[in-house]
This record gives sequence, C-alpha cells and structure tokens, in this order.
Amino acid sequence: MKALLLAAGLGTRLRPLTDRTPKCLVPVLGKPLLEYWLDALLSGGISHVLVNTHHLSDQVEAFRKASRWRDRVHLVYEAELLGTGGTILANRAFFGRAAFMVVHADNLSRFSTAAFLDAHEHRPRGAAMTMMTFDTDVPESCGIVESNAVGLVVGYHEKVRNLPASCGRRANAAVYIFEPEAMALIASIERPFVDLSTEIIPRLMGRIATFHNDDYHRDIGTPEGLRRAEAEYARRAT
Repeated sequence: MKALLLAAGLGTRLRPLTDRTPKCLVPVLGKPLLEYWLDALLSGGISHVLVNTHHLSDQVEAFRKASRWRDRVHLVYEAELLGTGGTILANRAFFGRAAFMVVHADNLSRFSTAAFLDAHEHRPRGAAMTMMTFDTDVPESCGIVESNAVGLVVGYHEKVRNLPASCGRRANAAVYIFEPEAMALIASIERPFVDLSTEIIPRLMGRIATFHNDDYHRDIGTPEGLRRAEAEYARRAT
C-alpha cells in the first residue's frame, strides 16, 4: 500500500517558528516531525510515500535527499493549496486502483502501522474507509466521532463547542485508509479544492470503520501542543 502525507500547510498557528521552518519539519525532541512519520510508515508495511509541499518546499526537498528513505519518498509541489481531498484527487495516478493511506502530517502519533493495515483488511462489510481515532483532551478542537457496536462511524461533529450529550472524547486522528471507491466520491464533487472533514466524511456515514490509537496522538500545530508533545514524549522515554 502507498501513503500520502499531507504536509503543505503554512503552519500559521506556530508562527514565528514556521516563518523559517515548514511545519512538517518542526522538531520534536530534536527529530523532525516528518521523520517520525516516515519511520513509522515505511518500516511498518507502506511501500512508498508521497509528500505534498508548498511553504518552504526547498527545505522538504533537502530533507528527503538526506533521508535514509529517500528512494521510497516522492514529493509533489502545490503552487496553490488544493485542500485535503483535492490533493488526493490530483495525485490519483500515484495510488492506481488500490487502497491507500492518507495522513495529516501535523500530528505526532505512535501506533502500529501493521495493526492499522490489518484492521482495514478486516473492516466491517460495506466500509469504504478506515479512520484512526484517539481520545482527545480538547474535544472542541477536533472532529468528534460517534460509532456503533461494530465500530462504524454513525455521527461526526467537526470542531463543535456545544457537543451533544451523547458524545465523548473519541476523535478523528486524521489518519485514514481509503478504498478506491472513495476516490470516485471525491471526484464527484467536481472541484479542484475538496476538504475531507467537511465534504467527504459526512457523505460516508455508516461506511467508515474505526481503528483506535490507544498509544499516543497529539496535534503539534500550536505552541501549546508542541510543548505538551515534547513533555509527554520525554516522560515516556524515562
């Protein structure tokens, strides 16, 4: 299976750090975020990774050239940002007609790639994708997930302050495995800019399987998130 790492964002919430460093290369405990993802995916069953770039793309290219994974990592430059779904659609030839993984690379995450792939392979009948979930401590900043007894998503609330009483802290980790039919759904919108969270996920209610990450997952897109990630990883290492 191949994977797309979405890494082209401007990282505005992390300024001024991201004025000189692309968000995907922000270091966590001295290691660039993108390196965490490449190590996890390419040692865990993913064959090749495509990384989209935009802001400070020359730094990402230099990183790739120096990486031990360089022969399995490909970059694609976006002159104009296409949105999460738009980037998938623009690079559909990279995936062919096979299932593929999509990752928002502005999160620090630790999980078994092999277990995630296996969960998708054994997903409930009729599911067109598998979504990684995690338990968040800031539900208003995430997409909160409601699932049924077999783990299919039946409710989704994207960054809602006043959540229904039935909702808990189970959130969308923005790591997915899609079947090819999901590509057809993205294409059916007939626009170059498409957002997964607001335009694709709501159309797949009842057809999204879940894989829960109970190890570690945090958005490092804010100074507070980055600070907490470094402190939490440091504690786990001791």
